[in-house]
Formats: sequence, C-alpha cells, structure tokens
Amino acid sequence: MRVIVNGHWLLIIALLALTSEATAQTLTQTERRERMDSALASRYNRNKGIDTAYIMRPQTKWTVVGRLNVSGAKIETEGIENGQHFNSEMKADYKSTLSVAVSYLGLSLSASLNPAKLMGKYRDYELNFNSYGKRFGFDVIYQDAKNFTGWHDHDGMERIELPADMLKVKTLNVNAFYIFNSRRFSYPAAFSQSYIQRQSAGSILLAASGQGQHATLDWEQEMQLKMTNIGIGAGYGYNYVPRQGWLLHISALPTFIVYSNTSMSFGDDRVPLHYHFPEVIITGRGAVVRQWGNKFLGMSMVFNFTNIGHEESLALHNIKWRIRTYFGLRLGKK
Repeated sequence: MRVIVNGHWLLIIALLALTSEATAQTLTQTERRERMDSALASRYNRNKGIDTAYIMRPQTKWTVVGRLNVSGAKIETEGIENGQHFNSEMKADYKSTLSVAVSYLGLSLSASLNPAKLMGKYRDYELNFNSYGKRFGFDVIYQDAKNFTGWHDHDGMERIELPADMLKVKTLNVNAFYIFNSRRFSYPAAFSQSYIQRQSAGSILLAASGQGQHATLDWEQEMQLKMTNIGIGAGYGYNYVPRQGWLLHISALPTFIVYSNTSMSFGDDRVPLHYHFPEVIITGRGAVVRQWGNKFLGMSMVFNFTNIGHEESLALHNIKWRIRTYFGLRLGKK
C-alpha cells in the first residue's frame, strides 16, 4: 500500500515538474516576443535627426493599405530625314494592379494582383520597386513591353498606323535622391505614410538618374535602338500642410545626362547618335493625402521623362508614369 501511495505522489510530482517546465518555456517565448516587439518599437519611434514639431511617426503599431496602381509608357520620335520632317508616337497598354500591404512597426509585407494578366489580356512584364527613407530614396522601374501601338507621320506621306507586336521594348529606369532638410521634410509622409507631416516644409534634393533601353522595331527592315544614359542634378520638393489632416506634395528632380551611349541599327548598319546638350532625365512626383482618425486616403504620381538627341536630326522622348490611389487604416495603439 505504501509503495502504491508513494508511486502516486511521484507521478504527481513528475506532472507538476513537467507543467512547470512547459510554463517556463511559454514564459520564455512570451519574453522573446516582448523583447522583439520592444526592439522594433524602439527603432520605429527613434526621433534622432528629425524635428517632431514638423514630422512624427503614427501612434499605432499596424498599418493596412489597399492600393490601385495604373501605369503607362510612351515613346516619341522626331527628326529630319533627307530634308523631310517626320515624327511618331507609340504607346504601351495601360497596366492596372490591385495590392494590399500590411506594416507592423515599420516592417512591411505586400501582395499584388493584375486581373488583366490573369485573364490573358496583358502580356507585358513590369516591376516597380521603391524606397522612401528619411534621407535617401529611390525608384526602380523595369518594363518588358510588346504591346506598343501608334502611328508614324512623314512629310508627303499618309499617316501610317503601327499595330501591336511591331515594337518590343525593354526599359530600366532608376532615380535616387538625397534630402538635405530631412529634419523637417518627409518623403515617406507623402508616399508610404510611415511618417506624418505636421507642418509645411521643403528641401533641396540631390539626384542621380539612369536609363537603359533596348528597342526592336520590325517594320520594312528590322531596326534596333540601344541606349544607356546616366544623369546627375538637383531639384526641390515641398510638403504643404494647409490644415490638420491634409498634405499636398510636389517635387521635381531634373538631371543632366553626363554619360550617353546611344545607337540605332538598320539591318547590318549601325548609326551612333551623338550627344546634344541639353539631354535630360526628369523625375516628377506629386501626392495628395487626407487623414482623419485612424483612416487615410490618397493619390500619388511618379513621372519620368527622358530627352535624347535633337529635332534637327533625331530626337527621342521616353515617358513613363504611374498613378496610385489608396485607402488605409492604422490599428493598435502603441
């Protein structure tokens, strides 16, 4: 009898030990989560280098945003051949995507969907990647398009309609900038909503731009265009806060091309296009944001324009744009 009782108590003691160990492990996991959360919160709330009278972090942990993105591209040419003026315009199909982004104390995850591509109506490929920090920021846009349509005019000739699949273009656009007045002026307030602009402020911006393009036109004879351009310059950005809850942003970053390697090939003949000042890459941005309570609504725009060559021989204009509308919620008080 005693052995049985002692065995029973031993079983109870063993169960209590296991329970205590499990509780200790649970507490350890909880502590780890709390420490990680505390580290993220400390990094997120760090106000070093900013004037909190002008810029502040949202006082919530979570941000959920739904977005509609629409983008387009256009290539224009103009010049003189054998004393006759010509010009053309080619547009790519618009691209529309729906996306959802979730951010927790500055860490973000997003997913996007292109309905037209799922239904087989959009055959191009496009990648947009951007980052807007307190001092530095950049946009990277890559497009592989085969659905350009347009027209070509030549003196003494009827307009020629250019159908899809004649022009294939691969383009990479890169724009990076440095903000001098990062203490009071915030790009993220206008474009990622990870900060809030409390008072109006502006800043001079230092910028660098790059563009690479390879285009193939299958018309009468195959023509290829290869272009690499790098530009540096400066611009200005301004965040206007007319009253609490509103933000209007506008900025322009003109960069002058300091390196250019552009050529056109007709069959086996390669013709280099000589540099003609001023050749520029211009990036413009605009945004409108309205926020009330834990909600915000807005629209932003990024516009890239590149001018190469001269109209007296051959000029090329590349235009790339993106418009984004969004609605978001901020959740979870810190």
